[in-house]
Amino acid sequence: MRVLLAGGGTAGHTSPLIATADALRRLDESIEITCLGTARGLETRVVPEAGYPLELIPPVPLPRRPSLDLARVPGRLGGAVRRTLEVLDRTRPDVVVGYGGYVSMPAYLAARRRGVPVVVHEQNALPGLANRAGARLAARVAVSFPGTPLPRAEHVGLPIRRLISTLDRSAMRAEAREFFALDPDRPTLLVTGGSQGARRINQSVSAAAEALGAAGIQVLHVVGPKGTATPVPTGVPYVVEPFVARMDLAYAAADLVVCRGGASSVSEAAAVGLPAVIVPLPIGNGEQVHHGRAVADAGGGLVVDDSALTPEWVRATVPGLVTDPDRLAAMGAAASALVPRDADEALARIVLEAAGSEGVA
Repeated sequence: MRVLLAGGGTAGHTSPLIATADALRRLDESIEITCLGTARGLETRVVPEAGYPLELIPPVPLPRRPSLDLARVPGRLGGAVRRTLEVLDRTRPDVVVGYGGYVSMPAYLAARRRGVPVVVHEQNALPGLANRAGARLAARVAVSFPGTPLPRAEHVGLPIRRLISTLDRSAMRAEAREFFALDPDRPTLLVTGGSQGARRINQSVSAAAEALGAAGIQVLHVVGPKGTATPVPTGVPYVVEPFVARMDLAYAAADLVVCRGGASSVSEAAAVGLPAVIVPLPIGNGEQVHHGRAVADAGGGLVVDDSALTPEWVRATVPGLVTDPDRLAAMGAAASALVPRDADEALARIVLEAAGSEGVA
C-alpha cells in the first residue's frame, strides 16, 4: 500500500503528519509513505529527519480577505495542482491524507482528478479554507476537537508523536533537567512560542526574570529561530534556546508552560499533564482562543489575552502558580483527562479503511 501525506509550514501541520506516518508504519511496516510539502516550511528539515521522502510543490497561500493576492490564487493553484499530479502519477498512492494549509488544497484537487480517496484531518477547532473545501471531497474527515464544524467529522484528537504521548514526566524529570543544565530541584517554568517563537511571550517573560528568580523559579525559554530574550542575571538558571528538538524533555523538565494556543502546543501539554498558561495568537480566525478555552474550562490551564501578557502580569501571577504544587497537580490531572493520546493510531486506521484495508489488525 502507498500513502501520500500532505501538510507543511509549521509544526502544527508537520508534527501530526509525522505522528500519523509513524503509526501507519507500526500497523503495517510494508506501507510506502510519501510526504508532500513546500520549500518554505519546516517540513524540509523535520520530514527527512523522521526518515520519510518529501516531494515539494509550489505554495498556494489562500488570502482571508479580498486583495490582489486573491486574484492570483487561480493561477498559482493551477500550477501547484499540475505539480501534484506529477507526484501522484509517479508515486501512485492508494489514499491521500491532508492536514490543511498551503499544501493540502492542490493535493485534494489532484486526488479528485485521479480518483484517489482523500482523508482530511483538521487540527484546529475552527477549520481553515483548505480543509473546509477538502471535507466536501473526502471519504473520511477526522478532527482534533469535538464540535469542529466540518461535515461528517469524526473526533479522534490530534496525532501526537509517541515520544510525547507516552511520556512519563515524573520519571524523566531528573534526566530532562540535566539535559538542559537546570537545577534538579527548583520549580521550573517552560516558555515557548511554538516553532516560530512569539515576541510578546519572549519579551514579557524575560522582563520578569528578576521576580521569577527571587521566587526561586528557573526558566527554560525557547525563543524561536529568530527570537531573543535578555533576562537579568539572578543566580537562578534561565536557559535560552532558539529551538528544542527534544520537546519531550522540555515538557518533562517543566512544572508549568507558557505557550501559544496552537493545536499542537495545547494538545501536547495537555496530553502529558503539564499545566499551561495559554496566550492565543491575536491574528487568524480565532481558533487559538477556542483551543485555550477547552483546556481552561476543564481546569487544566489559564488563558491570557496577548495584550494582557505584560511583565507586570507575569510578575503578579506566575511565581505564585509555579510554586503551588497542589494546584499544579490538580491542573495537570484535569488537562491529561482532556486529550486522547492514541489519536495517531486512530487516524492511521481511518486512513487504512479509506484505502480499503479494513482488515489490518
